[in-house]
Amino acid sequence: MSLITVAILAPFSATLLIMLLRRFPAALALLGAAIGLLGSLGMLANSFKGLGEEIILPGLPDMPLRLVATPLTALLSTLVAVISTFVIVYAVGYMRKDNEKVRFFATLLLFAAAMQTLVLAGDWILLLSAWELIGLSSYLLIGFWYRKPGVKSAATRAFLVTRSADLGLYVAVFILIATAGSSDIATTLSTSGGPAIAAGILLLVAAMGKSAQTPLHDWLQRAMAGPTPVSALLHSATLVAAGAILLIRTAPMLPADTLLVIGIVGGITTIVTGLIALGESDLKRMLAASTSSQYGLMLIAVGAGVPMAALLHLIAHAAIKSSLFLGAGVFQHSRDSTVLEQLRGVGRNQPKIFFGFALAALALAGIPPLSGFFSKDAIIAAALSSNHIWILLPFAVAGTVLTGAYMARALRILWQKNGTSQSVSGLTWMGSGLGGLVLLAVILGAAFPPLELLLESTLNIRLTENSVTQFVPEILGLSAALSGLLLGWFIPVHVLLGPILPWTKQGFAIAGGFDNLMVRPALAIAHRCEKLERLLYEGVLATGRLGLKLGQLIRRNDEQGIDGFIFSFVRGTIKLGTKARTLQSGLIHKELAISTIASAIILVFMFITILVY
Repeated sequence: MSLITVAILAPFSATLLIMLLRRFPAALALLGAAIGLLGSLGMLANSFKGLGEEIILPGLPDMPLRLVATPLTALLSTLVAVISTFVIVYAVGYMRKDNEKVRFFATLLLFAAAMQTLVLAGDWILLLSAWELIGLSSYLLIGFWYRKPGVKSAATRAFLVTRSADLGLYVAVFILIATAGSSDIATTLSTSGGPAIAAGILLLVAAMGKSAQTPLHDWLQRAMAGPTPVSALLHSATLVAAGAILLIRTAPMLPADTLLVIGIVGGITTIVTGLIALGESDLKRMLAASTSSQYGLMLIAVGAGVPMAALLHLIAHAAIKSSLFLGAGVFQHSRDSTVLEQLRGVGRNQPKIFFGFALAALALAGIPPLSGFFSKDAIIAAALSSNHIWILLPFAVAGTVLTGAYMARALRILWQKNGTSQSVSGLTWMGSGLGGLVLLAVILGAAFPPLELLLESTLNIRLTENSVTQFVPEILGLSAALSGLLLGWFIPVHVLLGPILPWTKQGFAIAGGFDNLMVRPALAIAHRCEKLERLLYEGVLATGRLGLKLGQLIRRNDEQGIDGFIFSFVRGTIKLGTKARTLQSGLIHKELAISTIASAIILVFMFITILVY
């Protein structure tokens, strides 16, 4: 069995076993995730040795389905497997008292299997199938506690927003396949000119939906209605990552103008959602807004023409953000709340968890030697080397400052003395999952320099297109991170944000509010479509009624006219025949007698007439 098959089928088989057996869901989930992780690690090792792997499956005519293990896809597969495994370890403790563990672990493993299929897909048809399965799985997981108020609406909103943006992916894939004459992703990347521009913009629309970019960012904060392990996986290596991965994989074909648009969208998102995170009063919603902001930074790197910088930050962010969410889940169990004011001082009650949370927060802010420092350094270097430095660089630096500010604010509130916490069940499992991811976020910092060289050599691309002054990105990034941390720690948020604080709490209703930009226009269009549908429906009914009346009229004329004449003629003939029949009795001797008498009478009458005249 190939390693690609192991990486995909292990979590998928675990899903089926959990649903069929309905026993030992946690153990089966851990087993499936671990086997899948081994397959991904083996695939990664082989791919960097130059031992690529490809599986071709029967599909549409002249469009076979492909699964490919290149250094890029194998690295992404390993990332998904590692994050999924640690999240499942955490979930064993987190879901200990939940009665729906079978449904939870089965859907979570399905989510991981779908993401593995997406990152390893070598053709657009298979990628679209995995894309759809990811959307379905995320809907089921976000709405897992569907009996709670607001959960179903949050899941529905997330599903509808991402599905609406998915239309861009479908049209883009149609353009690419029609232009290249093949569904193979590698073949379609040679597309250029007008089709490449159109496909690039449409792919951006799809990525904006999945990666929650402005103005389609609102759904991500509402998706916090799901269990914390879902949030950790969703924000780090699955659903939200899918949009950025799509742009990273297709970046080689994107024209310069399209790249600039991508960079600007990412820059605007970084600022808008960074400000929302800074003004947020709920810890999990703050982390959700932060996710949009960090993926905005990745889009800046793609827009600068350096997708590998985006890939590095994708890897670092996956470990960091999943750690932050898992830590937030422990705090939530301690106080039965995610509101920051109610979590004030919880870090002192859970010092080990807070230590891991703080390390992840500093890594996200970009403090060396943690992984976030190196990945943000790569993004700033990409912006410095870009032809649009004065557009992209301010976005990247401002986004780094905001990251430090909102993480420092959260750390300060969580560490301040206030209140007591209740004991947390399953803390051993939860701490193990969190600890593994925090360790990954720390050691990735040391692994990034050789990883950069390895990626450059295997993928034949440089991390930055143009040389920049030595140490400028590092100095700029560290200065921005420290500035943000100091601002967030020492200055109250109402002073930092001033008059725009209410706007941040409303999600910037003008700049990107979901209700203003999506719901109301969609409802207006739906209302008009309903009117048009009703008009067409009434028209069809009126046409039917007219035809029915015309048929009734024709039937009446037919019955009273033609049929009436025929029936009257027949009846008259019958009556005439009946009367004529009475003249004949059928007895010949009687008829002869009558004829003789009649003849005699006629002769007498004639004789008398002759005598008289």
